[in-house]
Amino acid sequence: MFVANKILFCATVDYHFRVFHIPYLKWFKSRGWEVHMAAAGNESIPFVDQRFNIPIDRSPFRRQNLNAYKELKKIIEQNHYDIIHCHTPMGGVLSRLAAINKRINDTKMLYTAHGFHFCKGSSWKNWLLYYPIEKWLSRYTDCLITINEEDYHLAVNRHFKAKQIAHVHGMGVNTDTFFPVTEFTKSVLRANYQFDHDHFIMFYAAEFNRNKNQKILIAAFAALQEKIPKAKLLLAGEGPLMNECKRMAKKHGIRSSVFFLGYRKDIDTLLKMSDIAVASSLREGLPVNILEAMACGLPIVAVDNRGHRELIVNGQNGWLVKNDPEAMADKMVFLSRDKILRKEMGKASRKIVMSKYSLEKTLEEQIEIYKRFMGGIEEVQWAVQ
Repeated sequence: MFVANKILFCATVDYHFRVFHIPYLKWFKSRGWEVHMAAAGNESIPFVDQRFNIPIDRSPFRRQNLNAYKELKKIIEQNHYDIIHCHTPMGGVLSRLAAINKRINDTKMLYTAHGFHFCKGSSWKNWLLYYPIEKWLSRYTDCLITINEEDYHLAVNRHFKAKQIAHVHGMGVNTDTFFPVTEFTKSVLRANYQFDHDHFIMFYAAEFNRNKNQKILIAAFAALQEKIPKAKLLLAGEGPLMNECKRMAKKHGIRSSVFFLGYRKDIDTLLKMSDIAVASSLREGLPVNILEAMACGLPIVAVDNRGHRELIVNGQNGWLVKNDPEAMADKMVFLSRDKILRKEMGKASRKIVMSKYSLEKTLEEQIEIYKRFMGGIEEVQWAVQ
């Protein structure tokens, strides 16, 4: 009787899989594997044979994570998974704890760190809380996968005990969906959204929270109103600080020019009609929102952090700036006045994405890692770049 190999994907919320992992779920299904998923939520996710709604919370201090651990442990003990691939900090912690006994029976544990909470410039609290946990759990990890160079070197240099430590270029961006458009098409798109062809449109998609730091964008936008009277700032996303940001925009007298778009499914279209992308987050692993903007041929103005440094080359496809409204506004104004430079930087952005970060390339990288742990398949040598 044929028994399919099984893989369990685990993360804090199922949204994570819908946004980042569908091509990887599909690949396992194409290989005849049975795909299970454990995360909080009830979103419809394709290519999944069985899913478990587990009450995982982002905060390590929530009691419900103890219940999530117990449920995960039961699921893992009842199923004979060949591979468990966990994502997100709490998904990674709970999965590895729950699977400790099963690893003895040859279940392979993979963990993708989508940006360690401890890094250069992080608070001592983050180092005190997250670093010891991640380092200890690395000994229960067959492959620790990092998505930026800084995290990779940190794990290697601080002697994390994972059997293997690898670096991939993120989860990939679909360059058939996110691509540059002509000026005519851009004008048509703007007309459909009630914007003029000569508006200077800046775009940012992120949850409204303290890390994403939208307040600096609002402050910068307020400072440049007289210099770019036709500027528009589009902020896609939801979150706990949205209303506070709306009040801030109203206080500065710019509420009519700052658009709070909420949750959107048309990010690709919004990017294609924009002039530049901006990013204000304080901490990033490898930001998909920036990769999507770059794939659409946009220059980037972003606060300097680990993930942004991985993607933005100063003066080539944009600028990294201090966490300061004036510094941000200065580069916004500069780009607004030089259409030729915007076009050149946009081409550079697209070129960077196509060279390393397209879905095709990152899927290939990830598959080479999976093959190392798939029974019956000859191990593939894969050099970390």
